[in-house]
Amino acid sequence: MTRIVAGSAKGRTLAVPKSGTRPTSERVREALFSRLDHMNVLDGTTVLDLYAGTGALGLEALSRGSAHAILVEKASAAARVASSNVRSTGLPARVVTADARSFLAARTGEDLRGDIDLVFIDPPYDIAEADMTAVLSLLGPWLSPDALIVVERSTRAPAPTLPPFLVLEDQRTWGETVAYFAGPPLPTNEPEDGADVLADAPASSSVEEGGR
Repeated sequence: MTRIVAGSAKGRTLAVPKSGTRPTSERVREALFSRLDHMNVLDGTTVLDLYAGTGALGLEALSRGSAHAILVEKASAAARVASSNVRSTGLPARVVTADARSFLAARTGEDLRGDIDLVFIDPPYDIAEADMTAVLSLLGPWLSPDALIVVERSTRAPAPTLPPFLVLEDQRTWGETVAYFAGPPLPTNEPEDGADVLADAPASSSVEEGGR
């Protein structure tokens, strides 16, 4: 049985397809969202849940304060179950029946000017690494400048290959699951107003009388 762990929909049971999906366990979900709560990245965010399956990750985020979620699932049977879970929980999510790569390819470019603040990527364990890399590379135009991406993999799988607009910020292992946390690089610190002028000003050999 799969349930919402915490928040406004705590304890709500989520339907699970008879086959074809691998929902994140409650134990891993609890650990993952404790980490996200600590990072203060849930409140009011727009969430994209790729390879959504039952929608458990996106719905958990909504239960804990996120504003809206898009749940993307290729398998029609699983997408119907995710839609049922959205209705039963009453949480503000939209289910899209589509392949993750095809869905993301609707936007092009790498500029981080999108409206997605938090992305969950929990693909099948047997996903081809080329597909995993392609999905990550297509995220750019969907992301807000402060977005966080969470990639779940088996501990036996290699670390994801990140595109230039993302950097690895952290990783955590819970049992057989490893979660990678990535986001846009921090902006380079700009010099304070007047700093360049002061740097270029000639050095004075004396101090005017009365000056400080």
